[in-house]
Amino acid sequence: MPRPTARVLTLLELLQSGGIRTAAELAERLDVDERTVRRYVDHLVDLDVPVESVRGRYGGYRLAPGRRMPPLMLGDDEALAVLLGLIAGRRAGLPTTTGTAHETATAKIRRVLPERLAQRLDAVLDSLAFTAPPDETAAPQSAVLLSIADAIRHRRPISIRYTAGDGRHRTVHPYGLVVHSGRWYVTGAEPESGEDRTFRLDRIADARSLPGSFEPPAGLDPARRVVSGFAEAPYRHEVILWIRGTVEQIRVRLPASVAIVEEPRAARRADGDSELWSRVRLRAERLDWLPPVLASLDLPFVIERPDELRDLVVALADRLVNSARRRPPDVRPVP
Repeated sequence: MPRPTARVLTLLELLQSGGIRTAAELAERLDVDERTVRRYVDHLVDLDVPVESVRGRYGGYRLAPGRRMPPLMLGDDEALAVLLGLIAGRRAGLPTTTGTAHETATAKIRRVLPERLAQRLDAVLDSLAFTAPPDETAAPQSAVLLSIADAIRHRRPISIRYTAGDGRHRTVHPYGLVVHSGRWYVTGAEPESGEDRTFRLDRIADARSLPGSFEPPAGLDPARRVVSGFAEAPYRHEVILWIRGTVEQIRVRLPASVAIVEEPRAARRADGDSELWSRVRLRAERLDWLPPVLASLDLPFVIERPDELRDLVVALADRLVNSARRRPPDVRPVP
């Protein structure tokens, strides 16, 4: 027969699975009577585990929010999922309250793992390889992230101090949080100027909610706002192209964060048939990367501007033709 302590821990595990559990259900699962279930619940309450009694026809017991996190009862798969999530999160640069939060959380869970499960985890970690290097970008502060997320949910203005600018406090109507290429962003509007803005979270020193509320625009897509903002950044060159193809075909090499692709327009050919051409706009600090990208699209294109890009495309074409005409070198082993 299991000892009472084991049954109390089993009761906690059942309650942590969520929902309301009736006394009859718990009594059956624990192989005790309902009076004993009530005694076990009292034991958990004495340990500051916030067990709540729900009255009524469908009443029973459930866990309520408490002042601190109660002991967690994790199954094998759950423990492995949490640990692998911590490891992946650390590599991805997910935010933490302190720089050691991932390490301390991982150590606490590994310390209480059964030996057989710890060996399984070590086997996974020993055989696991990542193709991408660890993300070394600065992670946002947890307090900043939580404050902004709360303001977004309740549609409250926030005051932020953005260190990338003049360091002054700005009032922002936050629309959404977006993670792009390993960095966290918040997109919203500045009510003073009426302009849409995007801020990197790791450059926000502090954030606090302000009184009042706001209504976000209808049909809002924060992720699209962020990536399209990258495509419209004020870089040195403004490029306009016409590419014969669909938006989906063009997006394979020119994603939304790089270029703005307008819906295709029909153009009539000399033989009377029509073709679909998409207008593509982007801004770039350098142009030398564009000719290889256009070549890899393998779609007909026309350069509207700048003329400098034409010269780069012609130069690339010449190099490709010359390479195609070359014969293999007479390579001999080095003595």
